[in-house]
Amino acid sequence: MPPRRHDPGARRSGGPAAPGAARRGGSAVLPSVLTFLVIVASGGLLLMIEKGLLSGVETPPPLGAGRRPDDARRTGRLAPAAADDVDSQVLQEIRNRTIRSVCGQKSMPQDVWSLSALQRRTLLQHVLVNDRHRFLYCYVPKVACSNWKRVLKVLSGALESVDVSVKMDHRSDLLFLHSLKPEEIRHRLQHYFKFMFVREPMERLLSAYRNKFGEIESYQRKYGVEIARRYRKPPAKDAAAARGDDVTFAEFVRYLLDEDAERMNEHWMPMYNLCQPCAVRYDFIGSYERLEADAELVLRRVGAPPAVRFPERQAWYKPVTAETLHYFLCGLPQRLLRELLPKYILDFSLFAYALPNATAAHCRH
Repeated sequence: MPPRRHDPGARRSGGPAAPGAARRGGSAVLPSVLTFLVIVASGGLLLMIEKGLLSGVETPPPLGAGRRPDDARRTGRLAPAAADDVDSQVLQEIRNRTIRSVCGQKSMPQDVWSLSALQRRTLLQHVLVNDRHRFLYCYVPKVACSNWKRVLKVLSGALESVDVSVKMDHRSDLLFLHSLKPEEIRHRLQHYFKFMFVREPMERLLSAYRNKFGEIESYQRKYGVEIARRYRKPPAKDAAAARGDDVTFAEFVRYLLDEDAERMNEHWMPMYNLCQPCAVRYDFIGSYERLEADAELVLRRVGAPPAVRFPERQAWYKPVTAETLHYFLCGLPQRLLRELLPKYILDFSLFAYALPNATAAHCRH
């Protein structure tokens, strides 16, 4: 959706807020929930770990074989003997406990059918189905979703190999949950293995900004031109502004602050809004930061053939390094960052990411 025309006198939300709720751009979080989330995102989870409050949380294997045919000894569960698997298990326990605590609030959706029509449509349009291996994958743009779609096409027989050199078609040869009947949706949500992958929220935003406004002409024309027109004082009239290819990160953030989170473009919509982890009980939430290991865990647990592997990153891929993220966040006016974080607070808290440090003292280093 392109940027909406700015109306200084209009509400930025899409409807009435709950009494006492904090709302910006259509995302309301009740104060009690927001307080809990800030504590969690700021390190409260570490205290929970130290006190042993996160023991005994387990995610079930899929209803299929749950093992790779090349190793009958693998059960599809996490192997405690492997350090990498233990790290993943701890992270899963943190996320499971946090999601249960936050999603237990009365204000949060309890299932897919308690979502609004818009929320449910967004979710179902982002859940991919594989009936052969009985799993559902909620894809999040800028979190390796193109490579996961390659894997799904191989598993369904539409592609011979993940290494086939073809331009990725993000719609064809893929089955989306929204294309099924309600009873078919209910059955798969209840019985299939469900997973998603997440990424540090600000790193994901920066990746989207650099890719879409630095490389994709259609995004520059659709979003960049309007962003430059709306946020530059006086409005720029040079050739670059007319092309929309010189949008600054600060201008992009100002645009995000004025957008309804539920109506954003999928590349910068919060991960929570895309995949609704309160309404859908995911069996596994993988991390972009440990993509290869977590992808292998998922492939083991859905019983993928041994020849199917997760693709390697392309040679042209430009990673967002810690130094790059530090540079862009510290280049923002602190006011903008403070206003941006609440819009993505559920992404930070539910998925166990620390809030970024962009204080003046930190940015001087």
